[in-house]
Amino acid sequence: MQTTESYDLIVVGGGLAGLTAACRAAEFGLTVVVLEAVDDPSYLCNSRITGGIFHVAMNDIRVNPEEALININNSSQGFAIPELAKTLADNAMRSIEWLKSNGIRFIKGGPSPELGTVLAPPRLQQFGLHWKGRGGDVLLRTLTDNLESLGGKLLLGARASQLVMKDGACVGVEWQNNRDESAVTNSAAVIIADGGFQGNLAMVGKYISPAPEKLCQRNAQTGKGDGIRMAEMKGAKLIGTDKFYGHVLHADARFNDKLWPHPMIDSMLVSGIAVDRQGKRIIDEGLGGVAAANAIAKLEDPLCCTVICDQVTWRGPAVEAIMGPNPNLAKAGGEIITAATIDELARLINLPVDQLERTVKEFNEAVAASTTELLVPTRTSVRIKPVAILEAPFIAVPVCSGITYSMGGIAIDAKARALDKNDQPIIGLYAAGASTGGLEGGPNSAYTGGLSKAAVFGMIAGESAAEQIRQASNY
Repeated sequence: MQTTESYDLIVVGGGLAGLTAACRAAEFGLTVVVLEAVDDPSYLCNSRITGGIFHVAMNDIRVNPEEALININNSSQGFAIPELAKTLADNAMRSIEWLKSNGIRFIKGGPSPELGTVLAPPRLQQFGLHWKGRGGDVLLRTLTDNLESLGGKLLLGARASQLVMKDGACVGVEWQNNRDESAVTNSAAVIIADGGFQGNLAMVGKYISPAPEKLCQRNAQTGKGDGIRMAEMKGAKLIGTDKFYGHVLHADARFNDKLWPHPMIDSMLVSGIAVDRQGKRIIDEGLGGVAAANAIAKLEDPLCCTVICDQVTWRGPAVEAIMGPNPNLAKAGGEIITAATIDELARLINLPVDQLERTVKEFNEAVAASTTELLVPTRTSVRIKPVAILEAPFIAVPVCSGITYSMGGIAIDAKARALDKNDQPIIGLYAAGASTGGLEGGPNSAYTGGLSKAAVFGMIAGESAAEQIRQASNY
């Protein structure tokens, strides 16, 4: 096994979190190498194909830290670890200013609060990804250039396989190149930032869904969970691995690339109902699209679900959403079933007629009486109001769960230090971005924002590693 030259810092993963950490550490004078598993200079990762929206808990990232913390706590309903929530709130805008200082440009993406800070140039609102030359692609290329100008190195085709430990401290990484040749690179510290485990079906099956092959991989499919696995092998604690960020998509999105990442079916689902093959409601639609995607993924058969709505929803929310299902589903080749009556709709989608009629009738009566919370399963209506299914023709769409990134992972503290099972820092080991847990997830699949989490904790991981190394070597 080859031993390469040593560095002050090794960063595992070349996405937003990893390159932010690497650049920030290099700004302090550290020698830094980033290990990126893919050997293509345009390597795909979620950061490259991102829509580019920087928000905090679906609110404007530019609000003051106190308001941002309230938004995080309201979204997570107490699940987010307090010190991590405060760190995100306190540093969200600082991370944006740091990115701007590194040449990253932003625009206002629309009137909604969460669209106040979007990477430029924005991703095109067209079918498919169209990432080349767009915000995420420019972001990674710019940060890579900056890292190299600071003396850092991005090593492509280097897939990390094992952490090197000495006396309880992390002192390097073992990795393989594309010829399966192994090498060891030594360092004073390691930052794990290689994304979540959404692209690893075995891990998705272990933590998220009994049938991972029935989910749509709404992601770059390069997040294999290597960093999470390596850290756990060396005693790191994992947290919140049962939830993911994603959306409800047309069932055909699993093999029709025009149907992901948009159009999402969320806007139809949260106004209407989601039923199984028996014609019964199976989830709480009012919790929103991310929670619905998680609930559907947990089902024994994640492909058993159909979303049903009426013309009020189809002409309203289904149109108003970004690249909404009306009319984009049909344009992308997604099947839409319409019928003049619920009876006819049930027959067309092969559901028990009596049961579907009973389900719709009970839902409509609860909406009229404002008692949807008494339905089984309950239908919350605090944030999203249900719409009675009354106006024909009625619409049915077969759906699936689309997974973008896993929300849980390595437990960290406010300095991005990886924690062991006793909640003590593992010396020399840090983590950032989707490799970490503790901010997102919980009972309602709270979503605080993948890009903001990556930028903030990537920045802090780089700073913390630099502080550790300076103190140890009197930099």
